[in-house]
Amino acid sequence: MIKILLLSDTHGFLDDAILSHIANADEVWHAGDIGTIELTDRISKLKPLRAVYGNIDGHILRSAFPLDLFFTCEGLKVFITHIGGYPTRYSKGIKEKLLMHKPDLFICGHSHILKVIRDQQLGLLHINPGAAGVHGFHKMRTMIRFEINNGKMENVEVIELGLRGSLA
Repeated sequence: MIKILLLSDTHGFLDDAILSHIANADEVWHAGDIGTIELTDRISKLKPLRAVYGNIDGHILRSAFPLDLFFTCEGLKVFITHIGGYPTRYSKGIKEKLLMHKPDLFICGHSHILKVIRDQQLGLLHINPGAAGVHGFHKMRTMIRFEINNGKMENVEVIELGLRGSLA
């Protein structure tokens, strides 16, 4: 069993609230719009990090992380990208990648809108953890934590980090 902390759209922002949840995770996954390499360096010193770059990330992050990440964790096939859309409205080229790789879990960020949706047609779970940073139009800063146990996701929980505007 492995404990995952899933975040996205930090835009360079990492506070004590996020760090306290990182401390309780086995791995951190970041779905893009990281913001700075210092942020990923800081996370990587604490826990293993899997990340993709997002549309606001510059050449340093783009050289450190891929656009798409495909891997298997504890028997669960995972696909992470930044701009992915959601079931019935996937971004251009995403459905083809989903059909080719057949993940159990598809993760993306970008919209700053928290979503957890089952795609019955493709047989996968789609998650967008919302935005953990303070830049953007979202009202509530969010992340998601869950466990993977023998290929199954368990104990999926939304973490609300507080109102975005209260920190800006």
